[in-house]
Amino acid sequence: MISSSCFSLVKINPTTQPTIVNASNSTSPHSPPLSNLQRPTSSNHNNRLPIQPTRRNLLNISILTIIASPISPFLSSTSTWAQTQEYLELESYTDTNEGFTLLRPTPWTKVEKAGATALFEDPSKGGNNIGVVVTPVRLTSLREFGDPQFVANKLIQAEKRKESTKDVEIISSSERGGQKGDDVQVYEFEYKLDSTRGGVKRVFSAAFVASKKLYLLNIAYSDNPEKPLDDHTRMILEQVLHSFHVISPPLVNSQV
Repeated sequence: MISSSCFSLVKINPTTQPTIVNASNSTSPHSPPLSNLQRPTSSNHNNRLPIQPTRRNLLNISILTIIASPISPFLSSTSTWAQTQEYLELESYTDTNEGFTLLRPTPWTKVEKAGATALFEDPSKGGNNIGVVVTPVRLTSLREFGDPQFVANKLIQAEKRKESTKDVEIISSSERGGQKGDDVQVYEFEYKLDSTRGGVKRVFSAAFVASKKLYLLNIAYSDNPEKPLDDHTRMILEQVLHSFHVISPPLVNSQV
């Protein structure tokens, strides 16, 4: 069945910034064991791989295997594009099948790619993009894995282990609450990545767990020294980052 997704035009309004934690001053705890979590390989984002039974000490999955995966559909592109000062409107995108919503730039197009639940690219250059991956997990909350500082430290370690990485720097990590009426905590990260697979990029990530599914948003944008990330574009990307939320599943057969 085709995933039901809806679009509606909204205006850009400033959002409240979460409290920022400087991850570079934190001490990295020992890495927890990895789980058997695997990423979907089908382009149909409704297909999910089953989770094999694991021992209790493997329940702490490494969300870094998804965030920093070398096959990440929204970090592996090698193309870059010139930044623009043009005003970008944002649209609301909602996936009722997977249960999430976010804002995305109106001119960007939705494309299909294996491993991505949703992927949006600039129609002329795909190096800057917004991607969402939804994966079943055995956790009920990200706190079972660790706090934002811990995850940020593990993220930078995972990026440094990749052969394509030349340099990586965590800029900030934070935590915010979900929408009114839910108790979902969302972790947010910002880091700069210099790699042989696309040059210098600024990456904004958000992650949360709901209904035993891990929701991950990654926003990758060119940040080369000759054309650094400008304030206007940063504002747009942060608005997209803070708009990522879980939604309640639709009611079925609710007539009395």
